[in-house]
Amino acid sequence: MTWSQEVRVGEDLIVSNAGPLTLIAGVNVVESRDLVHQVAEVLVDVCSRHDIRLVFKASWDKANRSSIESYRGPGLAEGLSVLTSIRDTFSVPVVTDVHSEDHVQRVADVADLVQIPAFLCRQTDLLRAACETGRPLLIKKMQMMSPAEMNNILEKCRRFGGEQVILCERGTSFGYHNLVVDPLSFPKLKELGAPVAFDVTHALQRPGGRGVSTDGQGRFAEPLAVAG
Repeated sequence: MTWSQEVRVGEDLIVSNAGPLTLIAGVNVVESRDLVHQVAEVLVDVCSRHDIRLVFKASWDKANRSSIESYRGPGLAEGLSVLTSIRDTFSVPVVTDVHSEDHVQRVADVADLVQIPAFLCRQTDLLRAACETGRPLLIKKMQMMSPAEMNNILEKCRRFGGEQVILCERGTSFGYHNLVVDPLSFPKLKELGAPVAFDVTHALQRPGGRGVSTDGQGRFAEPLAVAG
């Protein structure tokens, strides 16, 4: 099958490997409505001045936190309310993730792009439910998977009628508490036919690096983004 080289996100935004840069950015998780709006205002201003297309991202729940004590988010109703306010206030498409089939349709009613987390990218029932909404999907490559294995994910989506898919590189496990980004992953993912995104900040994580939480190497975000 020849995959769509262009993915439509929202009303006007076309994402493709051949097109101009699209930035997916925001907050890792919704902490407060005011903070999310402050971040969105800055991103919209910067992207406007530099002619960059923006998709605003925020999670309403971080379901895979290392510790039971870690903050997960405000929950589905409040999180989607905040994302709706961002979309309506700033006229930008929004993306958030799903973790179970029960949440998919409610998320798709708000989000212009539905994100499948890396640890869940092989969950067949979750992919089916997401594809059946008709929304485009942003699917993160699991840290333990090779680029070529993402073809199996695309095949599942095709079987479920989902052809609007963006694949996301976010690093590969390399020993304990460490991720690396293989530059060859990008052309290998592109060979599968779908548009490719790069999650720079999550590729700089050190999973479990603090014992009860994930560590990171944020100081390398700029050079890694440039390399990507």
